Amino acid sequence: MWEKKQKNEEIKAILGKGAEFIGKLIFDGSVRIDGDFEGEINGKGSLVIGEGAAIKATISVKSIYISGEVQGDMEISEKVHINSSGKFTGNVQTPVMVMEEGAFFDGKSAMSGKGQHRPTEPEAD
Repeated sequence: MWEKKQKNEEIKAILGKGAEFIGKLIFDGSVRIDGDFEGEINGKGSLVIGEGAAIKATISVKSIYISGEVQGDMEISEKVHINSSGKFTGNVQTPVMVMEEGAFFDGKSAMSGKGQHRPTEPEAD
């Protein structure tokens, strides 16, 4: 799954296992986090949360792929994908959400934006 995305976007940064970061991350392209991150993440590309990663952040990116643990609020413009090992706790706003069997989600979701089909209401007679 990530391999397909990787061909289209160059990875700009990696926070490896055992690394910890507290602060604000701003990026264009793709970023992978396998360590611990606390703060704010804003990006115009994809964010990959690796298995074993622990994130406590407010996140605003194009797409996110979660295999680790994420806590916080997310505003995702294209797609959220929570893999079977992924855990998300918080609120999310996104037009597309994919959860594999075994994934954990505890929070609220709002699905709006691109890709959302809104049924038309019948006209009153």
